[in-house]
Amino acid sequence: MNTTYLSSAKKQFEYYKSLGDKTFNQLTEDQLFWTSNNDDNSIAIIVKHIAGNMLSRWTNFLTEDGEKDWRNRDDEFVNSFTTKEEIIACWESGWKCLFETINSLETDDLEKIIYIRNQGHTITEAINRQLCHYSYHVGQIVFLGKLLLGDDWNTLSVAKNASKEYNDDKFSKEKTKNILRKICNLLLYLSIYLYDIV
Repeated sequence: MNTTYLSSAKKQFEYYKSLGDKTFNQLTEDQLFWTSNNDDNSIAIIVKHIAGNMLSRWTNFLTEDGEKDWRNRDDEFVNSFTTKEEIIACWESGWKCLFETINSLETDDLEKIIYIRNQGHTITEAINRQLCHYSYHVGQIVFLGKLLLGDDWNTLSVAKNASKEYNDDKFSKEKTKNILRKICNLLLYLSIYLYDIV
């Protein structure tokens, strides 16, 4: 584990951020605010929640509880955006906080204990917890993007009827190992079917 784990976790965070980025690039401003009914969360609201969580969890990561007293989680589910630019800026602020913290961590930090709502986690456990949480919500964003665009959606994964070509390409190369990515991809696919639970 150790430095390999930190590097792998960072790559996974980067991967899920890229899925969100590529979804936003395909959508109009109005589509980011779309909901099917008053109880659903728009992509804008999901972004606000993810960023709020990130800022709380990753600020002073090693020294303060991850649930900050200044966080207002309920407000994260009330839209306060008016433009696409504001949504993207909020998204970027959360990821900036996360990556600055991840980049500051050392191998020796991994077994240290930090707290989230007074529940102790090793650094490894805390990273895994957040990686699973964000992949779940990014899955919701991707699902909504695909739902809104229909046939105009540009796939972010293996396209339908293209599995053989994709597999032929993968099997033509040397074997590699990436267990963490497989686990997170499974969570992403599950979240697509459970997108209405935030």
